[in-house]
Amino acid sequence: YRWGLGQYERLPEMAVDLVRHRVAIIAATGGVPSVRAAKAATSEIPIVFTMGGDPVAFGLVASLNRPGGNVTGITLISGEIVSKRIALLRDLLPGIKMLGVLMNSTTPASEAEVAVAERVAHTLGWQVKVLRVGKERDFDAAFQPLVRERVDALLVTTDPIFESQRDRIVALAAYHAVPTMYALREYTVAGGLMSYGANISDVYRQAGLYAGRILKGEKAADLPVMQASKFELFINLKTAKTLGIPVPATLLALADQAIE
Repeated sequence: YRWGLGQYERLPEMAVDLVRHRVAIIAATGGVPSVRAAKAATSEIPIVFTMGGDPVAFGLVASLNRPGGNVTGITLISGEIVSKRIALLRDLLPGIKMLGVLMNSTTPASEAEVAVAERVAHTLGWQVKVLRVGKERDFDAAFQPLVRERVDALLVTTDPIFESQRDRIVALAAYHAVPTMYALREYTVAGGLMSYGANISDVYRQAGLYAGRILKGEKAADLPVMQASKFELFINLKTAKTLGIPVPATLLALADQAIE
């Protein structure tokens, strides 16, 4: 395996190295940058991805049903999921006026999520403050505007770098006492307030099944891109209590798990 350590600029060289080793298949699990790097490195070795966003819009496959070429995989999110996260925040905090959105400024998938978040927030009459992170050293500075801009709640976009830094992000959200919505349950288990998104273990399992089918002779071009179908809502009641946020019974009834 090759791990970029949060440095997307290393991915093209690592993808070329895998091709040089004549691997039978490439699993690209680092989102759009990983898939793009792998696709640029080979048009012959099959590539199975896990990513957020629309692979057609990013030019990775011809269509979801008939991807063509050597690339297929599983997508984790869509615009509707971002809308759902914002709706859940509104149900928990009906007085929101300013929404912060934490994004990775180096990946187009994060940009796409921000665009959806801004559109939905504006329909609710909310203002939006985008917090941009490009490197690991940017996190502390990115959170500084939260108090100054009077951000009522924070939405963390889906990004592999964020997932590798989830303890740090959760700690910064706690330090600044900002209610935060995350994309994956792992953040909520780590102490984050709330998460809504795909079951990442199920997504990786599906990617593994696709890899197995390709290794047994099927072609990536013939395997339709799958969209994650298993979504879950997690609420950390201990964090809610610390923030002084009463969780409505209607929201608790929707939760797959309330962490106490």
